Amino acid sequence: MITMTEIAKLTHVSQPTVSRVLNGSTTVAPEIRERVLACAKEHDYQFNALAKGLQGSKTQLLGVLLTDISNSFFADLAKQIEAEARTLGYSIILFNSDYDARREQEYLDVVRRYRVDGVLAVPVLRNNDAWPDCVKKLDVPVVVVTRRVEGLDSIYLDHEAASRKVAAHLVEQGFQRFLFIGRDYDAKYLGFQQELTTQGLADRTKNVEYWNDQRLEEDLRAYFQQPGPRTGIFANNDICALRVLSILRILDIPVPEQAGVIGFDDTFMARYLHPALSSVSQPIGRMAKEAVGRLTQRINAVEALPPLTLPLPASITVRKST
Repeated sequence: MITMTEIAKLTHVSQPTVSRVLNGSTTVAPEIRERVLACAKEHDYQFNALAKGLQGSKTQLLGVLLTDISNSFFADLAKQIEAEARTLGYSIILFNSDYDARREQEYLDVVRRYRVDGVLAVPVLRNNDAWPDCVKKLDVPVVVVTRRVEGLDSIYLDHEAASRKVAAHLVEQGFQRFLFIGRDYDAKYLGFQQELTTQGLADRTKNVEYWNDQRLEEDLRAYFQQPGPRTGIFANNDICALRVLSILRILDIPVPEQAGVIGFDDTFMARYLHPALSSVSQPIGRMAKEAVGRLTQRINAVEALPPLTLPLPASITVRKST
């Protein structure tokens, strides 16, 4: 691989001049700049971002830490983040924690070694005391995406408000019993429960935690063995909703005649399921744009900025499952 020193010899200029050209300086004469860039391209010069970071300069790299890249919502989010970062002159390094808090902390250490200019993160445990401590050690700006963390810039969907809309939609569709598939401390469940309580239906609301497919099938089988009116089922994401639909087919529960199902994230697969899945739509493009924009604003800020809390609105895409 050719070096800056070798490019300097081939183009008959000094090594500092080559460095200025390759680092984007506009103070070099156009003729010299073109000669250096042509030589670098001809010999496939590779920019060493890590070495530049060690020298204290910006690397133009952003770390992106997600929880589950197999979930198409996060895959779409990563794609939008990469596209937005590229328009601003940045590249990304992608990490997948797989909802593992220990792995998340390991990746934060890796991010620090790479000397990235900033980090966009979907934290596993937003209230975990260890996570903010790890963030402080990074010594670079951090913007939280899809969640809200006190003291940090947070670009997210208001899950409680969105879930209240879900509950109102299911009531409007004539469902009279209600299931939430997910954890009872999830903001989605809290908003869902709040709206049903407001409508006097709290005693008809039940939470079923998802552990694995077999356990979920057992719980749904036991639930539907008890006679009752139509049930509206709110799954905490589209993948979980897909599993619910599959189990309802096994149990011979007609959708939406006996049970309606709505997911969260409105991933691309929702429209292709049978029946097509109703889901909460997140503004992924705007979320990525706002998050990358805020991060680069912090990277280039001369003075300290107060934490930004930016909740984004959600909408429900209604399909045949409800």
